[in-house]
This record gives sequence, C-alpha cells and structure tokens, in this order.
Amino acid sequence: MSALEHLSEALAAAVQSAGEGVVRVEGRRRIPSSGIVWSADGLVVTAHHTIDRRSEVQVGLPDGKATAAKVLGRDPATDLAVLRLSTAGGRVLKRIEEGQAKVGHLALALGRPGDSIQSTLGVVSALEGGWRSPLGGHIEHYLQSDVVMYPGFSGGPLIDAWGRVVGMNTSALLRGIALAIPVATIERVSQALVEHGRIRRGFLGVGVQPARLPQPMEDRSGQSTGLLVASVEGVVAVNDRLSYASDDTAPGEMPTPWTTLAPRARSR
Repeated sequence: MSALEHLSEALAAAVQSAGEGVVRVEGRRRIPSSGIVWSADGLVVTAHHTIDRRSEVQVGLPDGKATAAKVLGRDPATDLAVLRLSTAGGRVLKRIEEGQAKVGHLALALGRPGDSIQSTLGVVSALEGGWRSPLGGHIEHYLQSDVVMYPGFSGGPLIDAWGRVVGMNTSALLRGIALAIPVATIERVSQALVEHGRIRRGFLGVGVQPARLPQPMEDRSGQSTGLLVASVEGVVAVNDRLSYASDDTAPGEMPTPWTTLAPRARSR
C-alpha cells in the first residue's frame, strides 16, 4: 500500500471515530446544524446562530436515535450554545492540547446535518493570538482553515489527522471565512453558560460615532477627529436638564435631575 493510500485510510478512520461524537441539532426551521458531544453527562456544544428555538431542541445521536435537549445558555459574541441532552449519547472526543495545532496541519471539518457523518478536508491556514469578534467576544486564538463549510456544518468539530478536536466550526463570525472556535474558548465559555446561562460582560452604555472636529479644537488637540456621544443608556434630556432613570423609576415618572445642560443657541 502506498503512502497516499495509508494517509487516505488514516483520515477515513479518524472521521469514522470522531463521528461518534458529532450529533445533529434540529434548532431551526431550515437544514439542521451539527454539535459536539462535550461531556459524558450529556452536554453538547453547538453554534449559537443555528438555534432559533430558545428552550428545547431535538438532537439526532450517532446511533440513529433522537432525543430532546434543553438549551442551557448561548453567547452570540462567540457563537456558542450549550445543550443538555435528556438522554446522554455519543462519545466524548479527545481534544488537542495548547500549542499542538500548527499552520499547514491537515484538518477535517465534520458535520451531521443528516443521519450520517459528512466531512471535508483542508489545512489550518491561519493561527494567531487572541482576538475579539465583531460582537466583542474574546476568543483565545484566531483559527482559520480552508475546509469547505457545507450547509449544516456549523457547530461541528474541526479535527486533526488523529481525530482530536481542534475547535468548533462556524460560518457566522466573519462572513466568507471558515473559522473555528478553539478548544480553550469552548471550555471557558461553555462552563460559564452552564453556570449562568449567559456570559457576563461589562457594559459602558454609551453610544459614540466619529466626528470631524472644528478647526480651533483641531488646532488645540492636534487631531482632526473625535468621538461624538450620540446616546447614553438610562439618561434623557428633559427641559434642557440631563436626567437619569434609576432602577426604581416607575413608568411615567419623571427621571431624577442630574445636571443642567448648556442653553441651546437660538437661531436668528
């Protein structure tokens, strides 16, 4: 048997073995997505953007059986959701350790949008440090591959040639790019979702937008643009006074005065 035949057989064996830990997730009206069996007690991780229903979904197991699953939590910023199977099934897959993935390594995307496992082959094309998604989620590594993401592959695993999970495939974070959420991020976020149902993040509550500075201000500051505060959550202007609505402000009640705004300039 040639080296190429040995490689082909090894990849097929890796897909068959890892497929025992990949489930079908029926969380939306159109084609189902995929999920990864994450723990022996019935935890499954999948892609947030593929879950339309909020409380309960149907999951197809590798042995062909189906079971209900409760949505424990979801995080749009990392595109992760955690389910709890009512009947545990599937096999927990081995996960790659920190530093083992390298650019150029063979990678396989697995999905189960139907009854059987499906796979595409590629390589790890980019692997960089931590980054934030467009929605502000912290992701430990930027992990990109050139695998083909067929419909229903989101939520399934990206595995290496040994069948170990490198990350969870998603097509939602960056349009047109096959990204995988790395194992370290899945472990951190899934634990928080199990405990709290969501990810707790700091929120400033201020809406800003770029604005061109007037020439005198530009001369003093040495910069041509600044940030215009367009909105402040919980703060309103009433009769030229800046007021805030506290948590105990009743509907229809005037907010508490905070400070006075500068008088508006009248047109002549």
